[in-house]
Amino acid sequence: MADDKPPSGEIFGVPYNFNRPSLGRMLSAYWQPGDDMLVKKPFGVGYTLNLANWRSWVVLAVAAALLAHENRSESETYDDEEPVEVIVD
Repeated sequence: MADDKPPSGEIFGVPYNFNRPSLGRMLSAYWQPGDDMLVKKPFGVGYTLNLANWRSWVVLAVAAALLAHENRSESETYDDEEPVEVIVD
């Protein structure tokens, strides 16, 4: 009786789908013209971006810019500077 749970549905308003993913279902889930920015995930729990919506591309561009900025700031090192000696009286 443990297998009475359906492989897809909603719990507390959050969709889930644990059916075996197929290529067609994956492609149709990520490209839904006319739908909102967020669509149900083809496998797993929650929502994902609808790549047919222009707002999703804005979100991806902002995320890429933030990631590039973070990587650039981590790579800046100050090895050329001499150590500073601090004397406290």
